[in-house]
Amino acid sequence: MNGQGPGGPEDSPGDGRGARGEDPASPGGGVYEWYTRGLELLRAGSAAAALQLLARAAEAEPASHSIREALGRAQFGARQFGAAAESFRAIVEEEPAEDYARFGLGLALSRLGDFEGAVEQFALAAAMRPENKDYTTALRQARATLAARR
Repeated sequence: MNGQGPGGPEDSPGDGRGARGEDPASPGGGVYEWYTRGLELLRAGSAAAALQLLARAAEAEPASHSIREALGRAQFGARQFGAAAESFRAIVEEEPAEDYARFGLGLALSRLGDFEGAVEQFALAAAMRPENKDYTTALRQARATLAARR
């Protein structure tokens, strides 16, 4: 990115893109800056704002598990539970031992009402890290919800 923004000398008047095909409306910096700024916004409680940057970063680096995990967290925080489930599912399909991605997938599935799927993911996460109280608490709650619905 040239960092000059709209109206810079590399902007062509035709399609609103710079000479290198860059979108002048895109955030400044590169993938790493989008990722770190997205994480800062997540920590500050601005999931919707983080989502914009992290979606851009994930588009540029689709194989990055750390970017996809942060994107899933932002999607979850922005109440986009289906999209969050997809992001976390993509990670666990590529790396089945990613316990946090399984936990995130379980949380998203539970928000979507799929408690059986959530229990499966929470159980796997808890088996991988039994000392993690968040995993075991989520598993217990999802199991209780399933039992109450039967």
